[in-house]
Amino acid sequence: MIARRQVLGALAAASLAAPGIALAQADKVTRIVVPFAAGGPIDVTARILAEAVKDSLGTVIVENRPGAGGNIGISAVAKSAPDGHTIGIATTASHAINPWLFSKLPYDPQKDFTPITQMLRVPNVLVMNADTAQRLGIRTVTDLIRYAKAHPGVLNYGSGGNGSAGHLAGELLKFQAGVFALHIPYNGANPAQLGLLSGQVDFNFDNLAAAATNIRAGKLKALAVTTARRSPVMPDVPALAETLPDFEIDTWWGLVAPAGIPADTAARLNTAFTQALATPEVKNRFAALMADPAPNTPDAFAAFMTRERAKYQRVVKISGAKVD
Repeated sequence: MIARRQVLGALAAASLAAPGIALAQADKVTRIVVPFAAGGPIDVTARILAEAVKDSLGTVIVENRPGAGGNIGISAVAKSAPDGHTIGIATTASHAINPWLFSKLPYDPQKDFTPITQMLRVPNVLVMNADTAQRLGIRTVTDLIRYAKAHPGVLNYGSGGNGSAGHLAGELLKFQAGVFALHIPYNGANPAQLGLLSGQVDFNFDNLAAAATNIRAGKLKALAVTTARRSPVMPDVPALAETLPDFEIDTWWGLVAPAGIPADTAARLNTAFTQALATPEVKNRFAALMADPAPNTPDAFAAFMTRERAKYQRVVKISGAKVD
């Protein structure tokens, strides 16, 4: 009888221990910190990936920490425990532009993070109000440059704000083409696009995903994409580099963890996310956002961000943009 009770007790203890172990594992939730508000393309793609890696990483949640051009959220990632359970979205802004826009950042983009993988690249596009383009006889980038040179100071362009990718692209265009156009900063990309559609400004550099609907509807005239080569999404639209050599300003983002996470943890995260980015489902869902998946190794992503910082140091200097 005593032996039977001992056996039952051991079985009961085992049954309690197993759920405890499972619960401990379940508590290890992975967070992807998105340094922008919910609903935007960065948030949407993060949620697509969180769903795609659940079989390999378990529960992955997305936490939105917007503010200060992405600085608040990415700073929170830098200060998190280096255990691989908190990762964040590094963007063109946070890891390439902001280091030159802000006199002081709450993080070091190079030293405070462990790169995991780049996620994607999204082309930007030079667009004009279609009615304005027709009235001025502008059908190509060459036409735009010719008109700007013949009518100095007449054209203006809008952007989502000082130091935004649209602002920097506009200033680089002016610098390389040797023309002048007045910059009109708006409080965000959506107001800037509305300003273009209403004819308040003559041209913008906008995200291709955001501009595509109005391009296809004939409300906006697409003159060029800002990637080094034409986008497969709109192959008939030339790259700006075809007119202005080496012009390349696109939008990218990727995954980073706090500095100091173990190498095997970084490798495990890289494997999970790069495999997810290669699946047909993720590719198709990204394609709907006009985004090209760009998985790579941690070393390759680190080298890419270093090159981007060097490029934007020059572009920000050309623009003269400062936030503080």
